[in-house]
Amino acid sequence: MKKCLFFYFIAPLFLFANTAPLSKSKNIKADLVTVIKSERKMYLSNKGKILKIYDIALGGNPVGHKQVQGDQKTPEGYYKLDYLKSNSSYYKALHISYPNRKDCKSARKSGKSPGGLIMIHGQPNNKKSYRSFFSKPSDWTAGCIALFNNEIDEVLKLVKVGTYILIKP
Repeated sequence: MKKCLFFYFIAPLFLFANTAPLSKSKNIKADLVTVIKSERKMYLSNKGKILKIYDIALGGNPVGHKQVQGDQKTPEGYYKLDYLKSNSSYYKALHISYPNRKDCKSARKSGKSPGGLIMIHGQPNNKKSYRSFFSKPSDWTAGCIALFNNEIDEVLKLVKVGTYILIKP
């Protein structure tokens, strides 16, 4: 009888003892940020396990890889989140290492600049800006990835500078 009690009542407690989501742990940081543009989603993960999912807004012309400055496309590919921009026009901004060598070479072939300053950022700082009336999932950036301000705060707690980002179509 004691064995039955253990297996039916006590043992199941051990199965669920350590099943808290990874994102609840203060020490777990994302080792990869993945953006799937067609879904308008950004995934933070650690060792393949999703920590958090966000709805995002993209550039005003989101289909396809960013080619040149002003095309309003969000780049596609593998980049690094290389610094936190302290003087952004948006509520907190994390810089994406676009353009890389391939991006620069491609833009030069067309005789244009590849552009730059692609970020993951919050909403505009200027509350009077027409853009502040837009919210996700409308695509309104010039090629960046936009979140709500409380979400960029969460991202900055879970993502360190130097983390890689994979942006997929």
